[in-house]
Amino acid sequence: MNHSLSNRYSAKARHFHWTVAALVILAYSLILSTDIFPRSTGIPAFLLQSHFWAGIGVFLLAFPRLIERLRHLPPPVSPPLHPKLELASRITHWALYAFLFAQPLLGIMTVWLSNGAIPVPGTSLAVPSPFGVTPHLGHSLESIHKTLGTAFYYVIGLHIAAVLWHQFVRRDDLLKRMW
Repeated sequence: MNHSLSNRYSAKARHFHWTVAALVILAYSLILSTDIFPRSTGIPAFLLQSHFWAGIGVFLLAFPRLIERLRHLPPPVSPPLHPKLELASRITHWALYAFLFAQPLLGIMTVWLSNGAIPVPGTSLAVPSPFGVTPHLGHSLESIHKTLGTAFYYVIGLHIAAVLWHQFVRRDDLLKRMW
């Protein structure tokens, strides 16, 4: 099937999609790896710090990704989706965007409120909390961050399941639009 460029997302949108996807996978991989190593090795602290900065990367790319998405409508799926499937697709995509902003913001607020500053790796610099230190609130936000992280798994899983359904059951061009 010859797939014209007009039926694909823009190069920027594709780049943002796959880069953010890689950073989300990295962030989850890092945080899930912290329990593998003894704390005394310092590795869990390094993995947690790396998880945090992968999240910052997601957050920083979420803005231009959203701007690109708002500037360019998604190319149509061929054959067209039933209106209810189209609505489900939109809801899922906007939920993904909400997670891309909420999770990093909760992580930032957790560190600021719990530690009072965000250390900059490889330097002696730190970004001080504009809100002061409130450990109780920081721990509450961390709990929300973890709960949303679990919910995010399911939304990501739904997204991947839908892509696979489009590719192997419906056999439409949905996936080709993002390559």
